[in-house]
Order: sequence, then C-alpha cells, then structure tokens
Amino acid sequence: MSKAVRPVSLSVFLHPSKLHNRIAGVYLALLLGVQALSYWFIQDSIDGNARAAIQTELDTGEKVLLHLIDQNADSLTQATRVLAADYGFRSAVASGDRETVNSALLNHSERIHADLALFTDPDFVLQASTTGKADRFLAAVKRQADQALAGTSQARQIEIIGGEPFQIVAVPVRAPVLIGWVGMGFRVDETKLQDIRSLSGLEVALLRPRPPAGTEIALSTLTRAQWPALQQAWQASASRATPLPRSVELAGDEYSARAVVLNAAPGQTAVTAVLMRSVDQALAPYERLQLTLLILTGLGVIVFAIGGLYTAQRITTPLRSLTHAARRLEQGDYGDAVHPRYSGEIGELAQSFETMRQAIQTREGQISRLAYEDALTALPNRVQFRLHLQTALPSGHPCTVLMLDMDRFKHVNDVLGHRFGDRLLQAVAGRLRTQVLSHPRAELARLSGDEFAVLLPDTSADEAVPLAQRILRAFETPLTLDDHTVDLSAGIGVACAPDHGDDPDLLLSRAEIAMYVAKRQQAGVVVYHPDLDSTSEESLTLLSELRQAVDTHQLRVFLQPKIDLRTGQAIGAEALVRWAHPTRGMVPPMRFIPFAEQSGFIRVITLWVIEQVAQLGAQLEAQGLALKLAVNLSTRDLMDPELSHKIAHLLERHRLTPERLVLEITESAIMDDPQRALQTLERLHGLGVKLSIDDFGTGYSSLAYLKRLPVDELKIDQSFVKHMESDLDDAKIVRSTIDLAHNLGLSVVAEGVETAKAWKLLAGLACDEIQGYFVAKPMPADTLADWLTQWQPPDTDDEVLATEFSAMLD
Repeated sequence: MSKAVRPVSLSVFLHPSKLHNRIAGVYLALLLGVQALSYWFIQDSIDGNARAAIQTELDTGEKVLLHLIDQNADSLTQATRVLAADYGFRSAVASGDRETVNSALLNHSERIHADLALFTDPDFVLQASTTGKADRFLAAVKRQADQALAGTSQARQIEIIGGEPFQIVAVPVRAPVLIGWVGMGFRVDETKLQDIRSLSGLEVALLRPRPPAGTEIALSTLTRAQWPALQQAWQASASRATPLPRSVELAGDEYSARAVVLNAAPGQTAVTAVLMRSVDQALAPYERLQLTLLILTGLGVIVFAIGGLYTAQRITTPLRSLTHAARRLEQGDYGDAVHPRYSGEIGELAQSFETMRQAIQTREGQISRLAYEDALTALPNRVQFRLHLQTALPSGHPCTVLMLDMDRFKHVNDVLGHRFGDRLLQAVAGRLRTQVLSHPRAELARLSGDEFAVLLPDTSADEAVPLAQRILRAFETPLTLDDHTVDLSAGIGVACAPDHGDDPDLLLSRAEIAMYVAKRQQAGVVVYHPDLDSTSEESLTLLSELRQAVDTHQLRVFLQPKIDLRTGQAIGAEALVRWAHPTRGMVPPMRFIPFAEQSGFIRVITLWVIEQVAQLGAQLEAQGLALKLAVNLSTRDLMDPELSHKIAHLLERHRLTPERLVLEITESAIMDDPQRALQTLERLHGLGVKLSIDDFGTGYSSLAYLKRLPVDELKIDQSFVKHMESDLDDAKIVRSTIDLAHNLGLSVVAEGVETAKAWKLLAGLACDEIQGYFVAKPMPADTLADWLTQWQPPDTDDEVLATEFSAMLD
C-alpha cells in the first residue's frame, strides 16, 4: 500500500538543479525586464524631448528668416527712396533726360549693391534700365507698385526671375505728382542663406516652381548631393496635399522640416523656403547617456546573476536533502527520520516533512484497511473480494460465487432510520458469518448496501446450492434489535467458474443477474444460465422498441364504454393502451406495462394516452357527446411533482373540459407513498378532473386514510364482480363496498360485468355505473362514436329480482 501515498513525491518539482536555474532565471528576468522598461522609457523621453526642441528651433528659425527678409526689404526700400527723392534725378525725369536717368540709376544701384535698377512712367512703360533684360522685371515692379498704392507691405517679396530668386522693391517718384516708378532688384544668393544658417543653426533651401507642376531647388545650404532627395520629398508631400512631411530622409539622416511661403500675393510665382534640422544631430548628445545605461545594465546583469546563483545555492542545498527524504517516502521507506538542521522557513519545512512522515506511517495502515475492508461490518469489501476471486480463478478448479441481496431492507431503513439499518446490516453480517464458517476456505464480503457475496473455492454450483439454501433458512428466524423484530428474506444468485465465465467481473455480473431473477421471482436461490441474459437483453430491446413505439405512433388507444345503470345509457369510457408492434404483432399490455412501470417509461406512455384522450374528448364534445373518459395512473405517475402542470397544459391545448377527464389510481399506487400521493391527488383535484380509486378491495389501504383522499368514485375490482352470482362472500363484499362509497359521498363503478344477471343484481344494489364484456369489449377509439349511435340497453326483466338477491345476502 505504499503506492497509495503518491502525493509525497514532491521531488518531481523540488529537483535542485531545476529550482536553482529557476531562481537565477527569475532574478535575471526581473532585472532585464526593469532595465528594458527603463531603457525604453528613457529612449522614448529623449526622442520626444529632442523632437520638441527641434520644433522650437524651427519656430525660432522661421522667425529669424522672416525677420531678416523683412529687415532687408526695409533697407532696400529706404535706399531706393533716396534715389526717388533726389532732386537731380527728378529733374532729369521731368526733362526727359534719359542719359542722366540711366546714369543716376547705375550709380545708385552700384552704391546700394542692387543687381538691377529701372525706371518706368506712371503707366509702367520702361524708360530707363541698368540691364538689357529689364522687361522681365516689369511685372514684379508693377505688383510691388500696386501693393504700395494699396498701402500693403512689400516685405517677403521674393520672386523667381530668369530662374533666380530676387527681392524686388518699387518706390514712386513724385514731382509733386506721380511721374514714375523706380524699381530695384536684389539677387538672393547663397551668402544670404548662410547668414540665416549661422543665426538659426538650421539648413535652408529655396524651392522654385518647375513646369508643368513640379518644384526644384533654387538655392540651399545643403550640399548639391542632397538636393535631389529634398526635391523628391517636397514633391511627395505635394501629392499628399500636405505642405511638407514632418521628416525628410537625406543621405541616411533624418531631418525635421518646415515650409515658409515667401510670396503669397495672387499672381506671383510661388517661392518657398524650407527650414530643416537634423534629428540625428539633435539626438547625438544623448548617445553617451544611452551608452552609459547599457553599460550599467550589463553590470547589473552580471551582479544579479552572481547574486541569484548564490541565493539559489543557499536555498537548494537544504532542499536537496528534503528531496531525498521525499523520495524515500515515495518508495514507502518511513524508517529514516528527517532532522530539521536548518533555521527559518527551511527548518519549518523539514519539521513538516518529519511530521508528515510520521502521519503517513500511521495512516497507511488505516488506508490499507479502509481500501480493502468494509468499515461497518469489518468484512472484506468489493475490491478485496474481487482480488481474492481473481486469485482463485486460475487454479483450474471450480470456483463459485454466491451473491445475496436482502428483501425489504430499504423499507426498514426508511421507516426505522439509517442508524437502525446499520445495526441491522451488522447483525446480518454476523448471521452470514456463522453460516459461511462451516464451509472450508469460504470468504464472505459486503459489496455494497445490503448486498453480500460469498466466495467458495474448489466448489461447483451444485455443491454451493445447499449452502445458499442453508443461508436462506437462517433468515427465516426474525432478527430482534431494540425491541423491533424484523422479518428478512433474501434472493441469492449463483455463478460458477469456469462454466459461467473465467473473468472476475463477468462472474460477478452473472451472479448478480441470477440474484435479481431470484428476487423478482421470489425463487430463493437461482443458478445462472444463459437464458437469464437473454431475458435481460430482451428487456433492454423492449425498452428501446417501446421508445420508438411512441415516436412512430405504434401505440393505440382502445376504449371500453361505461353505462349508467339508472338510465342504461353510455356516460363514459375507460382508455386502454395497445401496442401494434410492426413485427411482434399486438403486444399484450401485461407484457410491456409492468416493464414500463419498472423502467419509469410509464410516465411517457401515460402523458401520451392523456393527450390522445383529451383530443378525442374535445372531438366528442363538439359532436354533442359529453362522455367521461378515464385514464389509469401508475405509482411512477403519482410520484411526479409536475404531473398536474403537464395535464393542465394538455387540457388547455385541446380545450377539454376538466370534468370530462377521470384519472384512475390503484390502492397500491397510493399506499406506496401516501403522503406524496395525497399531495399529487390534491393538485389534480384542484384542476377539476375526476379521481377514481381503481381495483378497490384488492389492496391493504386504510379506510381512515381513504376518507382523506379527494376522490370522486370507487371501482370495484372485477374479481369480486365476476363471481358475485355464485359466491355470496363476493356479493357481500360488493354490497358493502357500494354502501361504503355512498356513505362517503362517492359514486361506484363495477368492472367485469359479463352477464345480464350481473347487470340486474348490480342495479338492485344501487351501483351507479358498470363496464365489462357484457356491455362491450375494448374498441379502437375511432369506432366509439359509431357504437354509441347503435347502443341499446339490454332487456333484463327476466333476470332474478334484486329484492330476492338482497334477501339471499341477508
């Protein structure tokens, strides 16, 4: 029995090397997890902060760019106004001296470092110029002049002229009226972009339109090799309907970029300045911090690995000794004590192991005893009996098993209580032990409940039967316990190896089959034979076929009419079920009804019959034939707490008046469990259906209990009615039953009426209703309506007078 304590094998999950690795792994995993989370958080914070700083730099760079352009525009405008206000220049313009005007334009443009200068009349017709391509600048000068006349600012007026970016200013010449316009153009070159770069720290690029719908770089502080990538990024952003992507990839470096439009006036050629900041350069200062974090993480992993291994070693070393102790316990070795040589939790664990070792050693004996011995009777249990049987079978000699089950033990247990039942079983075991001891090598066991078995090695079935009969005779003497005398009987089944099987389970099963047959037939002792198995198989087949019979409409409802003796008219009928089997033919009710009651399938059949009757009753009511239709209820039906709800549902569905349904219950069905039967009958009575006691007089019901039942009629069993003409005792029982029923306010139905004389006699005894072959045999339900139209009460005037019969009874 050492194998019964398998839970002791804790070594499976306390293996030192596994735990050692687990502890170190947990340490490292926690460290790496924390470091990875910290590194990710720091990296994310650095990246977010760097990008936020870049956006701030771009904001500042945009302001610097616009400020420089505005400042340059103001300077150029002031310088141009100096020329426009020069008296000599205005005089030359007024006199039409073009040579002087050209000279003044040239001198002044050189002085203010303008790349071109021109003069137009008020209608913007070119009058003088320092370049031969001045006509390309007239449109730009005119736009500046229009803005000046409108009072709008001329700042940021940078246009692409001849493929190059120029900043254009226009100043009016008045003497005192407007006599023309002076226009100055200043080329924007890389020097100015470098000035912006040095002030803001940003890369700058000027983008100009490229027909038909593209852009190209006019100037940039970037190297020429990076221009195509920037140009491609700009065009991609234009296709996505966004001003510029937030990031640009240039030669493997990521840049954050922002676009600034430098001339937004209508009709102008768009010029865009792109400000860019390298993200990689912004993150470069933090790379050292990241490297430091990685170094610290590596050092932490090493330190934690060493510490984890050391801690694991400290824990697993004492656990190793406990593991060896656990393995010894697993193998059933409880001799070596576990000494708690350690302190703390490990010491407590070692002490627990020692306590467990002692407890297991003590309980193993108990477990072994409980596993193979019945605690109540101290007899071997089913497990041990089977092992002994398995040992005895291979001997080659006959080996017989007796299986015994007590009759009425459940009733005794329910009435006198389980404690009394336990004592009764102990007394039964003692009596059996006395009988079995007379047989050499016999072994007695309690299998379960009130079921016992006897193993008889080297014994044939014929030799075992006398012992079985002796056991039965021993139980003829009642058992007396606590002033209670209990009469017990038993059924014994006999199975012998090798004739009835050579397998322990098969032999026990066949002994059990024989035992149940002995109990069912009240045969005392039954030796197994193959026909018993076929009977069991036939029962299982019958149950399966009975289920199919309901589903495939093989069952039929037959009706036997009931006659009112006062009027001679049919007032009702009793529903009887018949089984039209497709291969067996008409199966008699006594063949399948008891089996259906035993298996519990009778409930399904009962509800099916009630539904058929409800449907038929509703049809008869519609034809003006108000009949009471009776259906029999079994014990199983009365024990169903939902019976009243199911019947109410059927009555409602088929619209049958409840008073047209009569439910017949036998006395024995009521007395099996009177309390539950009474509850069910009261619920049925509450529905309005009629209740009838069937086969009255054949049971053992108490009249005191009978008067409490909510019933409406009694049915006298046909065994009294059939012989009442010739047997005065039966006639007296019939008269007494009628008088008793009438005194209790119940109507009386006599069944089994087969002669006109019985009709006449029952009428003279004031019986209310009759049924029997004299009236009609049970008929298919669909023929009842035709029978009712043809029914005529018989002429019984020639029969013996009821008064004479009454005199005979007196």
